[in-house]
Amino acid sequence: MIDLIAKKRDHQELSNAEIEFIITEYTAGNVPDYQMSALLMAIYLNGMNHDETSSLARAMLNSGEKLDLSMIPGTKVDKHSTGGVGDKISIPLAPLVASAGVKNPMISGRGLGHTGGTLDKLEAIPGYQVDETVDQFIQQVQEHGTAIISATKDVAPADRKIYALRDVTSTVEAIPLIASSVMSKKLASGTNALVLDVKVGNGAFMKTEERARKLAETLVEIGRQNQVPCVAYLTDMNQPLGYTIGNALEIKESIDVLRGQGPEDVTELTLILGAEMLVLAKLAENTEDARQILIGKINDGSALAAFKQLISDQNGDASIVDHPEKLPQAAMTLDITAKQAGYVIGMQTNDLGLASVKIGGGRAKKEDKVDPAVGIVLHKKIGDTVEVGESLATLYLNSEAPQEVQDQVLNSFEIGTDRPDPLQLIHEIIH
Repeated sequence: MIDLIAKKRDHQELSNAEIEFIITEYTAGNVPDYQMSALLMAIYLNGMNHDETSSLARAMLNSGEKLDLSMIPGTKVDKHSTGGVGDKISIPLAPLVASAGVKNPMISGRGLGHTGGTLDKLEAIPGYQVDETVDQFIQQVQEHGTAIISATKDVAPADRKIYALRDVTSTVEAIPLIASSVMSKKLASGTNALVLDVKVGNGAFMKTEERARKLAETLVEIGRQNQVPCVAYLTDMNQPLGYTIGNALEIKESIDVLRGQGPEDVTELTLILGAEMLVLAKLAENTEDARQILIGKINDGSALAAFKQLISDQNGDASIVDHPEKLPQAAMTLDITAKQAGYVIGMQTNDLGLASVKIGGGRAKKEDKVDPAVGIVLHKKIGDTVEVGESLATLYLNSEAPQEVQDQVLNSFEIGTDRPDPLQLIHEIIH
């Protein structure tokens, strides 16, 4: 292992056999975390080429069980986001597409760095279980169209170990590590097609269009090599999605989306990605037809009913859909008010995500517990007018917020005199 760390440190290419050795030995516990941490940093700094990245994804896939969903009729279609702030899209999306007939086997992850995790959000629902057996997972998708679970100990176990290590070693943003993590889980889950939401902007791991496009192309290429059609959307993360950051808060906002009362950006992105999933599942001729199907499912209550079913299937309290006050509630709130008037011309989205982590909404260390009740509710976003003393955001807290967190949230809002142009939600689509 020492030789292989040195090889990648010195910008050399690792062979398929060497990558298989690393993943096999680390999964078996024969390589300690400190050596894998060193290798992750070498990969972060020096990168991997397409062959290495594909080998890494394949080795992680082969580290465990591959699910066979062939007994479920139709094309199984999944969606994955590379992670952002306020990005709760999977939560309304999964029941929405299931209500329209898509079979959606979703193996999701936890928060990484400044970004939230779908599993952490769902665990804010009392009783919701993210751990299911393979048989339970298959049965749930077969009967009700969707399941959102963590990777079982038998599915891509190498990814489970590496995923947690990346979060606490500042190696989250490495394109080969993101791509291999995503595709190992998705290929193992038995999906036949995949829609990818690749975030770009100051709240994403990919800050530039160039890096986001490179990641999207890498993901699509790994899918192509494994006969899994992929469509990647480059979507904006220069401000949070919706108005909530934090686990229980984002569940409430997801319910609003399924009621047809959600924020415009969250609703729009849910419909865009959902429409692509319907087309890949061959349940609609084109995305416009698919969009109308999905809007109909929201309007007639089918999508909301599917969310209740999803929660019940995984032992959660589905009554929170009608009574969101049953979700964990913070003990106190604190308003962050504007010191100057004007327009919000920019937001430091990364800092807002980190502020949520600091008050307990995410993990600074691998073993940290997440507080489901805490978070941030935004009152202003880019383009909105602001008056002196007006609330920019409210912190939901279970303990006093340090002054540095209050200042971090305040300084995340850039106020100027001229109204900015609206942000473009979809930057690019890569097939």
